[in-house]
Amino acid sequence: MSPGTTRVWSWLHKWSSLVSTVFLLVLCLTGLPLVFHHQIGAWLGTEVVAPALPADAPRATLDQVMAAAQGRFPSKTGMYVSQEPDDDTIWYVTMGDTPRSTTDLKQVAVDARTGQALAEPKIDGGVMGVIHTIHVELFAGLWGKLFLGFMGLLMLVAIVSGIVLYAPFMRKLRFGEVRHERSTRVKWLDLHNLLGIVTVTWALVVGATGMINTWADLVIEHWRNDQVAQLLSHYRDLPPLTRLGSLEKAFANARAREPQMKIAFIAFPGTAWGSAHHYGVFMRGRTRLTERLVQPVLVDAVTGEVSSSQEPPWYMTLLLLSQPLHFGDYGGVPMQWLWATLDAITIVVLGSGLYLWLSKKGPARKPAPAKAKVAVA
Repeated sequence: MSPGTTRVWSWLHKWSSLVSTVFLLVLCLTGLPLVFHHQIGAWLGTEVVAPALPADAPRATLDQVMAAAQGRFPSKTGMYVSQEPDDDTIWYVTMGDTPRSTTDLKQVAVDARTGQALAEPKIDGGVMGVIHTIHVELFAGLWGKLFLGFMGLLMLVAIVSGIVLYAPFMRKLRFGEVRHERSTRVKWLDLHNLLGIVTVTWALVVGATGMINTWADLVIEHWRNDQVAQLLSHYRDLPPLTRLGSLEKAFANARAREPQMKIAFIAFPGTAWGSAHHYGVFMRGRTRLTERLVQPVLVDAVTGEVSSSQEPPWYMTLLLLSQPLHFGDYGGVPMQWLWATLDAITIVVLGSGLYLWLSKKGPARKPAPAKAKVAVA
């Protein structure tokens, strides 16, 4: 690599790192507890646990579930009904003032067997809610998400430029060598490079998926205006709905259309994930690989009949795959610990990079004066 090319890559690495480092540190620090959000929720007592019942206990209908949730918040309207991937004993009903509300949302956890309301989990409140909001949008809404997406892009530039510079830097050193006999700054430089190259694959994956996740609002809106609008063009001129049909019937018909899949969540008419006249019943696969991929089934919200069932476009699939991969939600507890360990190492990489820049910019130390030799008689 020529000296001129090296200088260009060095400039890219330095400034992409410096501009993004503080924000990436915030993301890594807030991302660490989010990796264990289920376990922390259980420890804080915010996780809802359904009472033990026989495995063959009868199931409540979704209409009964909605009635229980509506009983807790009569003035709110339904937005989403969902279940955790590994727990079908509880339905979580999210409600708002309107189908597109983003504030003052309420959630009711309803027993899927008895139809009884169990609790009202907080959506935006609590320690984990604050941490999640900081991690996702810095309390700045869509613009905060897009800003963090740009920081993620700078992170990818820093990683790629760091890889390019690593080989020339290590030409005279053994791989992974840390020169302990040298100054503190040199030791941290070697450690920074070692930890950076060890975590490079993970950092690329998390950085890329995090950047994709910041585009979620725009991607979903494009999907609604593109594929969903084309599929339901004959509904375009119909007046707004004044009543909703049976949610249980809509779910049953969607399940009959996609019998090999199970429920992920249901979006009510007018929400971001549905159309103005349909329940969006999102079904997911049954394996570890496919349980994060959803198949939208659009069901007429009045008649309960299926209007369309079509695989989502590639950009929606990319978004849906990136969300759990970003937080290490694919491989259970072992993957959570791996993600947390790599996150902690990345914090050291970012902190050491900041230290190296600050120490280089600091005032140069003057050499110590030579000691006078004392003549011995």
